[in-house]
Amino acid sequence: MNNEKKYGDPIGFAIQEYAKKRKPEDIIVSSDICEDDIIPLEVLFRKYDEMPSIEQKALSLAKGHVLDVGAGAGIHASYLQDLGLKVDCIDISEGAVDFLKKNGLNAERKNFFSLTDKKYDTILMLMNGIGIAGKLSNLERTLIHAKTLLNSGGKILCDSSDIRYLYEDEDGALWVDLNTEYYGNFRFQMKYKKEKGPWFDWLYVDFDNLFKTAKKAGLKAIRVMEEDDHYLAEITLDE
Repeated sequence: MNNEKKYGDPIGFAIQEYAKKRKPEDIIVSSDICEDDIIPLEVLFRKYDEMPSIEQKALSLAKGHVLDVGAGAGIHASYLQDLGLKVDCIDISEGAVDFLKKNGLNAERKNFFSLTDKKYDTILMLMNGIGIAGKLSNLERTLIHAKTLLNSGGKILCDSSDIRYLYEDEDGALWVDLNTEYYGNFRFQMKYKKEKGPWFDWLYVDFDNLFKTAKKAGLKAIRVMEEDDHYLAEITLDE
């Protein structure tokens, strides 16, 4: 008897349903350490002029052959493809990949860490796509793998947030659980209607830690812009 727990594809289901009905509903994001949050479904379909300036800046810096990691509904990939860039999309959501293909994008259902034997001029990891590292201890491995996918002169464009404010008391002192490796390590679960995905690790990394880890991986990170606790980084080969 197979007792393995089966999970659905909440993101893919949500993308497919919104594409058909255009009815705005919320994706519920549950965390193991804070209250539930939501992703308004229409956010995954926003146009360029509705994107935050950090994403607009990242798109302006993309060049050549682009890999969009965790492409979702393809809003960034579609914009770049319309500009004439060659774009490959990967996502682990079957529903998302099906939607991307139907909308004329080159998409593959693939885990970033299993992608090999390809080279890109730009690796795009927006909406905190660098979070796929899962934990700070896995960030160096993530960047080293990304490095193997870069052409000479290539770049990684990623945004993330320093979420230390979640742990600050009224005096600004930082409170952290001493049993926790890093305050930006999270575990999440996505839900949409009756569809639930598995729990997964997700990283929010402050720029200083990103900079130091990139250096260990033989890469150079610069902070392109910052808004509040959110920043955009460009990571290149440290030549």
